[in-house]
This record gives sequence, structure tokens and C-alpha cells, in this order.
Amino acid sequence: MPAGHGLRSRTRDLFSRPFRKKGTIHLSTYLRTYHTGDYVDIKVNGAVHKGMPHKFYHGRTGQVWNVTKRSIGVEMNKQIISVGVGHGLTLICRFTGYGGQRVSHAIVCETYWIAALAIYASTASMCCVSLNNVGNRIIKKRIHVRVEHVQPSRCTEDFKLRKKKNDELKAEAKSRGEVISTKRQPEGPKPGFMVEGATLETVTPIPYDVVNDLKGGY
Repeated sequence: MPAGHGLRSRTRDLFSRPFRKKGTIHLSTYLRTYHTGDYVDIKVNGAVHKGMPHKFYHGRTGQVWNVTKRSIGVEMNKQIISVGVGHGLTLICRFTGYGGQRVSHAIVCETYWIAALAIYASTASMCCVSLNNVGNRIIKKRIHVRVEHVQPSRCTEDFKLRKKKNDELKAEAKSRGEVISTKRQPEGPKPGFMVEGATLETVTPIPYDVVNDLKGGY
């Protein structure tokens, strides 16, 4: 197990630039227009350290909810999985000073894998943390990512093409005075057919003869 557990741990290959894709970033990255509601893919560009999202969001698809001067607000789902968390346990941490400093020592009631921590009381010298089992809950996360780390998603490309095609079919049917359904129907079973011109041949096994087999067979 590696010693480091920082924000960019184990991202040597994850954030590396592709082969023959290093160098100056194309101007299309900065000139592209994003609108609220568009779907984008988060793809971290290792050459730009500003506005870089956490490695968890690399490769995720989200929806634009805010557009700022240099970044894009992306909303996506994140699943929280809890592993063996007990109810009613309390973790008491004593700090040497105010928040943000190192913990001098901690008193833990029992040893459990911590999946979620909910701070319900804090003072200048003590912080009480309750361990709550949140289950497999899916929560919405909103983050701001710099434009170098996002690209338009193609997840709705087929839907838009199908919508355009359905509008054309409806316009043609309306001109003919007909009403059609553009709903996708599941593919049914293949139709049956009759086999004609085939001849039947009955095959029967030959009884086994030990003496004949020893002589070399039939």
C-alpha cells in the first residue's frame, strides 16, 4: 500500500496527457460555449493545475448548472456506501487549539470502519463526531471545474437524432392526414415458416459385434 493518501495520490497515469497530445491547449477549448442544462464529461487535463477536480470526478458525466468567467458548474450524482458503521457511536477529538489545527489525541468508543461522519457539536477545544449509517444513498454534488477539464458529452446524441427523425416522420404523416406512433417497440419473435422440398432419412444404429470389431470393423 502506498504511503501517501493525498488529493492527487495514485494519479500518475490517470492525469497524464495522452501520447502526442502534449503542448499548447487548443483555442477551441476556451472558445466553446456552454449553456445551462448541457451535459459535459469531466476529463482532467494534467497540464492545468488550477480548477482541477478531485480524482473521483475524473470520467464522470454531469449537467451544467452554472457558467462563470473561467469555470463550469457541474452537477452529478455520488453514491455513498457505508461499511459496518454502528449507530450511536461517538468519536471525541481533543484539539490543541481552534479548528484547523492538528489533533492531539482522540478517544474512540469502539473500532469501526467509518463511512460517514456528522459533526453535531464543536467547541474551541473539543469536537464530537457521531457515526451514522447512511446506507447506499445517492446524493447530488455540485462542483465548479475550470473549462480545461470539461468537454461536451455525447450521451444525448442518439436521443437528439431520434427526436429529429421522429419530427420528420410526424410532419410527413400529418401531410398525408395520418396519425402515427413514434414509440420504440421491442423486437418480437421471428415469424414461423414451412420447410419445403426436404427429404427425410431415417438413421438407425448398427448393433455392436465384438468379433467383427476385433477383425478390423465393418
